[in-house]
Amino acid sequence: MTRPVVMSIAGSDSSGGAGMQGDLRTMMAFGVHGVSVVTAVTAQDSAGARWWPVAADAVSAQLAAGLALGPAAIKTGMLGDADAARAVVAGLLAWDGPLVVDPVCRASSGVDLLDPEAFIVLRDELLPRSTLITPNLAEAEALTGGAVRHEDDQRRAAQQLVSMGARAALVTGGHLADEARDVLFDGSAFHVFAAPLVSTAHTHGTGCALASAIASRLALGDSLVAAVDAAKSWITGAIAGGYPLGGARGPVDHAWQQRAVATPTD
Repeated sequence: MTRPVVMSIAGSDSSGGAGMQGDLRTMMAFGVHGVSVVTAVTAQDSAGARWWPVAADAVSAQLAAGLALGPAAIKTGMLGDADAARAVVAGLLAWDGPLVVDPVCRASSGVDLLDPEAFIVLRDELLPRSTLITPNLAEAEALTGGAVRHEDDQRRAAQQLVSMGARAALVTGGHLADEARDVLFDGSAFHVFAAPLVSTAHTHGTGCALASAIASRLALGDSLVAAVDAAKSWITGAIAGGYPLGGARGPVDHAWQQRAVATPTD
């Protein structure tokens, strides 16, 4: 039985919670086959991160090999340096399927994961090719240049990102004070996806997993709104299942649904 292929273009997270590893775990949870393009190598633990870019020709070769496998959707995350970012943009010139762009700029530990020149490539060249861009509040501020602190700000930022070329924008609100409220602007209408805030410090990989979940659902044939809705429900459970790792901030639980099924009840 064939399965849809979804490509992750991302950095490698040595801690296993985010980046390419988190993407592939998410894709497995949704029953699609994940393939990968590694743009950077990170050394991460639960307290910090360092990273090194992958050479542009290696990024290009991985991307060509992955495209030959016929992906039904592609998700981008950490791009690393400008050369790798340009290689990604060039490799996707002929791609006309769903492209979910997670504009990863900074690790949860506070380490920058995108150099300034690569940020310009992301904003000016990759964003306009996206089916959906999924910034958190800080990333939306960096991309639009305005404060994003409330739902009205999320709506404004989402509209602005579409005016910058994205087909649709989902401004996530997991850092809001009252509830985890994400705002989607699909180019013509707003859609709000809300869930209670989960009281946990173990949220490493949340943005990567959400974007990968959306890409997986798009590959399975969902509409954009349905894909975001399914991904939002899933990531809420994954956050609730987050667990400690290395004595500090741990990852979300990508396998929470399988674990729930495997756990006997009284």
